[in-house]
Amino acid sequence: MSRLGKKPVAIPAGTDVKVESGVISVKGPHGDLSRPIHSHIEITVADGEVSVAVRNNSRLARSLWGTFASHVRNMVTGVNENYKKTLILEGVGYRVELVGNTLKLLVGYSHPVEMEVPEGLTVEVVKNSIAISGADKDKVGQFAAQVRAKKKPEPYKGKGLRYDDEVIRRKQGKKAV
Repeated sequence: MSRLGKKPVAIPAGTDVKVESGVISVKGPHGDLSRPIHSHIEITVADGEVSVAVRNNSRLARSLWGTFASHVRNMVTGVNENYKKTLILEGVGYRVELVGNTLKLLVGYSHPVEMEVPEGLTVEVVKNSIAISGADKDKVGQFAAQVRAKKKPEPYKGKGLRYDDEVIRRKQGKKAV
């Protein structure tokens, strides 16, 4: 039994949830999201709540139950208040700039690293911080991880891209004799 799956998801005012032909669609003030529903999962909308249930008692259905409940909860939350991830760029000479829809990173390589911002996300650059926000929690987290992977923080000086709440464990380095 899934603890998350048993709890219904409340639908806030101004949010519209529809389930049609195996696809759940959520519309709200910050956008609209849709996701296909697995054949073992049943989603119903009634009385201002979304309920997730299993169609059969197979192992796969039970494992997907809580996952789809979390997906629905994230979709409802995302269209009402955007998800946000912030990255901090540390290092002498390291810079980041937003040119149109392209994020340009100058992080110590012989060439600038350019990344296209996915549709549905907004990126703001202020000095050495990058703020990625959007309605889809998966897209926000995935793009933030891809940006961070271009120059992970190193443990000796802490140079690189890190999340704002991430703590880098520093190493001592060489000892002088």
